[in-house]
Amino acid sequence: MANSPFRRILIPLAILLFPVLFWLVLTRGTNHFKTLPVLGPVEVNAQGDSSFHTIGSFSLLNQDGKRITEKELDGKIFVASFFFASCKTICPKMNEQFKRVQNKFNEAGHLKMLSFTVDPEHDSVSVLHEYAQKMSADSSIWWFLTGNKDSIYALARGSFLVPAAAGESVDDFFHSQNLILIDQDKHIRGIYDGTESNEVDTLIDDIKVLLYETVQAKK
Repeated sequence: MANSPFRRILIPLAILLFPVLFWLVLTRGTNHFKTLPVLGPVEVNAQGDSSFHTIGSFSLLNQDGKRITEKELDGKIFVASFFFASCKTICPKMNEQFKRVQNKFNEAGHLKMLSFTVDPEHDSVSVLHEYAQKMSADSSIWWFLTGNKDSIYALARGSFLVPAAAGESVDDFFHSQNLILIDQDKHIRGIYDGTESNEVDTLIDDIKVLLYETVQAKK
């Protein structure tokens, strides 16, 4: 039995197939191996417990005139960006890439996409509605948000930690090419260059990781 022809064939075959099967699990199966870091400052209290940076509260209007607050995102994964409708440089390219994310996850009920205008004095609800239509944005997934400029800039600096938002005055005008991935606990889990297709590919993969984590957490 030990030297049977069947065993002599089976052992080399198993050795050859193992790397192939392992590769298929990594590339085709659900990602059980990758974990994403939590970004941003960490606070430690007197008891030694750590608390991660979280996205703060806000109240803004979307392209349909609906009031959107952070409560709308409870238990959901979302991706945020900062842009303005009249931008002719990085914003169109970034939003075309952002649209890829929408099209990839248009049936994922746990994912939202937020595009905050940094020029709310020009980007009214009607302007953002027209812009959203031009981008073929699904308003159940992708929100273009406007409101008080001071609040938006404080949110960019303090919550989303956008480097381009750093400045001495609320009158500083900025926009960023970053897409910022936030998990269901409102922690920052990734920052990606929204003008680079390969970085957006990585974002899409990382969204899948968080979606899997969300499903597992509910079991």
